[in-house]
Amino acid sequence: MESLQETSSALDRLQQRLREMLERIRRLEEENRSLHTRQESLVSERAQLVQRNEEARERVEAMIERLKALENAG
Repeated sequence: MESLQETSSALDRLQQRLREMLERIRRLEEENRSLHTRQESLVSERAQLVQRNEEARERVEAMIERLKALENAG
């Protein structure tokens, strides 16, 4: 049978382990929030880049059409 001191020591170790686990959970939650924020930012940035690319493509196509029209008129 365990002595009172052994039981107390085991409880102290358990308490320390629980503190470590809680700290790890806190850090993981913080990291998770940060990653979600970064992901939202990247998704938004990507949408803007896709839009800018589409606008550039439309301008290039319009220029090509104008050049073709000039070529046909000349």
